[in-house]
Amino acid sequence: MKPDLRVDVTKNSIFLDRELSQLMFNRRVLAQAEDKALPLLERLRYLCIASSNLDEFFEVRVASLLAAASVDGALSEHPALVATLSRISNECHDLVAHQYEILNQEVLPQLQAKGVHLVRHNERNDAQRAWVKEYFEREVRPLLTPIGLDPAHPFPQVVNKSLNFIVALSGKDAFGRGTAIAIVKAPRVLPRVIRLPDHLSKSGGVSFCLLSSIIHAHISDLFAGREVLAYSQFRVTRDSDLWVDEDEVKNLRQALKGELQGRQFGTSVRLEVAKNCPPELSQFLLDQFGLDQSRLYAVNGPVNLVRLTELIDHVNQPSLRFEPFFPGFAPKNPGQDIFGALKKQDILLHHPYQSFQTVIDFIRSAAHDPAVVAIKQTIYRTGMNSDLMDSLITAARQGKEVTVIVELKARFDEEANINWADRLEQAGAQVVYGVVGLKTHAKLALVIRREEGELRFYAHLGTGNYHPTTTKLYTDFGLLTCHPGLAIEVNEVFIHLTSLTKPHKLEHLWLAPFALQNEIIKAIRNEARIARAGRPGRIIVKINALVDESVIRALYAASKDGVKIDLIVRGACTLRPGVPGLSDNIRVRSIIGRFLEHSRIYYFRNDLAHDVMLASADWMSRNLFRRIEVAFPVLDRTLKRRVIAEGLNPYLKDNNNSWELEADGQYQRRKPRAKQAAFSAQHYLMQALGTPSNESGD
Repeated sequence: MKPDLRVDVTKNSIFLDRELSQLMFNRRVLAQAEDKALPLLERLRYLCIASSNLDEFFEVRVASLLAAASVDGALSEHPALVATLSRISNECHDLVAHQYEILNQEVLPQLQAKGVHLVRHNERNDAQRAWVKEYFEREVRPLLTPIGLDPAHPFPQVVNKSLNFIVALSGKDAFGRGTAIAIVKAPRVLPRVIRLPDHLSKSGGVSFCLLSSIIHAHISDLFAGREVLAYSQFRVTRDSDLWVDEDEVKNLRQALKGELQGRQFGTSVRLEVAKNCPPELSQFLLDQFGLDQSRLYAVNGPVNLVRLTELIDHVNQPSLRFEPFFPGFAPKNPGQDIFGALKKQDILLHHPYQSFQTVIDFIRSAAHDPAVVAIKQTIYRTGMNSDLMDSLITAARQGKEVTVIVELKARFDEEANINWADRLEQAGAQVVYGVVGLKTHAKLALVIRREEGELRFYAHLGTGNYHPTTTKLYTDFGLLTCHPGLAIEVNEVFIHLTSLTKPHKLEHLWLAPFALQNEIIKAIRNEARIARAGRPGRIIVKINALVDESVIRALYAASKDGVKIDLIVRGACTLRPGVPGLSDNIRVRSIIGRFLEHSRIYYFRNDLAHDVMLASADWMSRNLFRRIEVAFPVLDRTLKRRVIAEGLNPYLKDNNNSWELEADGQYQRRKPRAKQAAFSAQHYLMQALGTPSNESGD
């Protein structure tokens, strides 16, 4: 039975804590690592994902909270912030302990039973120790530079999230001085997971050891004539948000290049050490990094679990992984080009269930088509290798008008985007870096062809990035269209971004930061009006995060008017569902499965008009006011039904990978009821849209 939370709607208690809600998402990821029905290597991958998520949480969210206090006073002057950080600390320490418990008590022992061994020093036999010692002498020791700390050798700069060791020494050094502490940095060029030769593994198995374990085993060899009293691996996490004063800099790209170097040495926010690290050594490190005890994490294993993805990549046991999935393809008549197909009908793509290759072919065809005169595209994340970007470069070299809006401040993709901007400009493309103070997060591409003496517009609008890897792992929708209203408005958005002029009134697109929040609230209020008139009001939304207070208040009001509201929110959600008198008609669920749920869908029943909007934007203040975002309608009735049938209904039915949010902020996993079959939305879509392996061509 749900708790009866009667809250005062005028107070902030109607909102859940954003940071804790985000950490609850990590709880749900860890539950995947515990799921015995999943293949073992995939369970290990979920552990790595949870660790990576937590890294970013500290690098961005915790760092920003601490930075907010440093702007206008000491942390002690912000009691509310201190309380928030305390709650975060308690939850994070519990999360980390649970993470290593799953690793050590479940995943690693079960992998060992399947012949995959992660061999610690005290578990190695004589032959393995001999090989490890030879590897250390040949590959590791020549690259190590132990630093004994004294006035001439101060504490070294430690790179963000890098592997390091602190060593306590007895006696005196070669010069008769009592340097008691040394620091050893693990070489960043070396792999963190090393595979032992097959003849050193048990029959049919495979064995690995960690670089940290190899250095641990031979750390005393680095200090001849000294006794190593104690040592520990350690890792410091730093503030990794880049900041430049865009009003002051003349060249954003050059300014960011300089900032990227400094990211590795931002303000310290977390220290990780081995669980057996002596208190005096961990305190010494805390003092060096200016951290208090609450930000110390003593872990039972490697300080960077993300590195274990290297082990996953080196194990060739298909039974320990998900079965291969082969995406389907958009239907197209044989021999028909993409532009001919679009003249007949729009193409809706549902990734990763349908291949992203159709989008790549769209841009590639445009690059080589003599009738194409211009290509325009936004780039937020595209990765280091991209067929799309290569096609844009080809088009520019062939003399087509190529305009690319490159978002240089896409967090953790800045370097790749700067490199692509350089290459595009060298090829003759017009590169623009968006709008000062706003990130360009919209996913748009436009092709302009000259057909029978007139210009015709073809557009791609998407909910996800133009990234070759994430399109195989993230669920997203993309729409290819030559609908005059939509495509021309896409061009208006590009003109707005390059000229910085006010965009013309848009009939179809909802554009942030100008109109998106207003349009969302207007659509919510319209459903409330319909419900007050005695007709069914219905809202279904699928997004990654819901934290914008104005939108949440509008949803609360609609709920009180009788609108039935289902929210599918993967990550942070600060709305309290199911509170009597406030949100009785609102249900919130989160889907965690094989693929990362990433598509944004807004559905409003609107008296059977069934309005469907796809978008690049989550319902967060940053998306609605500090980014360029686009929501676009699906106008074709058949495709509209597809979005509802594929992107919404299966997720409402899911009782396998679905978690339901309670009013107190906790999530409960949905399970099949008596005599009810288990149903996974993702599994259903893989079967419905994928290609049988024998037809994939691979």
